[in-house]
Amino acid sequence: MSTGMRRRAATTAATLTMAGALGVGLMTPVAYGAGHGPCYDGRCTITVSKPGTIKVNSHKFGFGKLKVTHISSRTVKFSATSGGTRLGGSTSPGGTVKLNNLKIWVKSASGHKARLALFPTRY
Repeated sequence: MSTGMRRRAATTAATLTMAGALGVGLMTPVAYGAGHGPCYDGRCTITVSKPGTIKVNSHKFGFGKLKVTHISSRTVKFSATSGGTRLGGSTSPGGTVKLNNLKIWVKSASGHKARLALFPTRY
């Protein structure tokens, strides 16, 4: 095994160990750069347990931060700012919200926890 292959194997092992330690679960070695999250490309499934921010590609979606502003078992609310314009929407579990060309599906919600799936759209 060459030195380069050993370094890549060690980096991959460290990445998977960190992902497990952070509660992200096992996933392939990260393709996104430092500071970008797993939803940066607009393709992810994520559980949020409190209002917060999900980083996405601002060039692709017109905003860099998708904000989850409210979570309950009946509704999940979102907002983002695009070129000075505030975008927002809400839906119940099973529903979707589309902000610019990012679709957010609320797979489930209970209490103050929601399971979301993000998908990029063409238009």
